[in-house]
Amino acid sequence: MNAEIIQEFKFEAGHFLPAVPQGHACRRVHGHSYTVEVHVMGPIDPVTGWVLDFHDLEAAVQPVIDQLDHRMLNDIPGLPNPTAECIGAWIWQRVQPVLPGLTTIVVWETSSARAVIRG
Repeated sequence: MNAEIIQEFKFEAGHFLPAVPQGHACRRVHGHSYTVEVHVMGPIDPVTGWVLDFHDLEAAVQPVIDQLDHRMLNDIPGLPNPTAECIGAWIWQRVQPVLPGLTTIVVWETSSARAVIRG
């Protein structure tokens, strides 16, 4: 039997979107309190009862989140246009090699706006 576990991570960051038209509000420097959900699916281990220890999930993801926290996202290599979608893909590329059961990354830019990334 498979199960999916989900853990949330938070970070604060500034950015601007250089690809939007002149005059668009998102072209100006602004910031967000981001929430990132990381979803991992796999079989339930018959001994531990886990898909993956949440501690191990955090150990894999938190260093990546720390690279984003309290930064200007446009200055991070690989994020010249840091939309929620691009941020999710950037995170995916860094955590998927150590989380083979990764199914979804959700990047919440605000409490009502999010991007969902699936492999």
